[in-house]
Amino acid sequence: MAFEEQLQDWRESALRVELSVTAAVTGQHEIIRLINVALFARGHVLLEGGVGVGKTTVLRAFSRAIGGGFGRVEGTIDMMPGDLIYHTYVDAEGRPRIDPGPLLRHGENLTTFFFNEINRARPQVQSLLLRAMAERSVSAFDREYHFPHMTVFADRNRVEKEETFELASAARDRFMLELRMPTPSEPAIRRQLVFDPAFHDVDQLLERVAPEILDWQQLNQVGAAIQRSVKASEALERYVLDLWDATHAPQDLGVRLDGVDMERLILAGASPRGMMALTRTARVVAWLDGRTYLTPDDIRTMAQPALGHRIFFTPVYELRRAQLADELITQILEKVPTPR
Repeated sequence: MAFEEQLQDWRESALRVELSVTAAVTGQHEIIRLINVALFARGHVLLEGGVGVGKTTVLRAFSRAIGGGFGRVEGTIDMMPGDLIYHTYVDAEGRPRIDPGPLLRHGENLTTFFFNEINRARPQVQSLLLRAMAERSVSAFDREYHFPHMTVFADRNRVEKEETFELASAARDRFMLELRMPTPSEPAIRRQLVFDPAFHDVDQLLERVAPEILDWQQLNQVGAAIQRSVKASEALERYVLDLWDATHAPQDLGVRLDGVDMERLILAGASPRGMMALTRTARVVAWLDGRTYLTPDDIRTMAQPALGHRIFFTPVYELRRAQLADELITQILEKVPTPR
């Protein structure tokens, strides 16, 4: 009973985080929920979205609400892997100095790390970040630095193509979720963002967010407890495995996309890591809903953000990924029988 009460207390804190973040970020309720899901599923997030839609603001708001250290770096074509580890400069007395870089600055207290425009950084830099994501550690100065509580967020510059290095398919698979942060479309929200001066000063806006709602040092422990406490029935397990098969051969289920040769579309379906990400995040969705069991709706809710970037297309169709991936997942969910 004490364990169940503790999880309930954490659930209430997680919901307070969402509510607090919405005080500073308007019109992004779905994105806020999905970031919260990733936080408790203990996975990293690749963000998509236009320029100026508030990606940095929402991450700073989450960082303030959960506590711990916040790190950010801007991707540039001349960035080297060492720029994540250390910063060199000449001090006021003319002596060379070396200070910790953005990954090391907060040490083990680093909880939120934002890599802005990751596709502007060279593959060597991306590779170092991927290792830090996978192992939550890096080697530097003859020692190992650990970031046990770190969640990495990265976004891609989707406007400009020059001097960019697109993430490889295997690199995208390292991110638990890929989320698209849209420009708000509701007239009232658009008017508020443009004409309410409160939304023009980000630092003042973030003061609305309650600080350190969570004990961030327990996130890993709580995340593991959520996975143990939320159960899946045999019927639901079969449903997930059927979805997995469908990502490899959707044409066998009768999935058809306009202008696409379905026999030549799929290079590789979802990986085991991708299916684990789907079930891990679905369990968090169930937990946030106050349940200890999975439903098909939990799986369907997370299918697009967890699997959309993990179904790899052949080169002839890869350039159309943005429109094909959504429709493919939608049709797979329609074709695979849902357990009742």
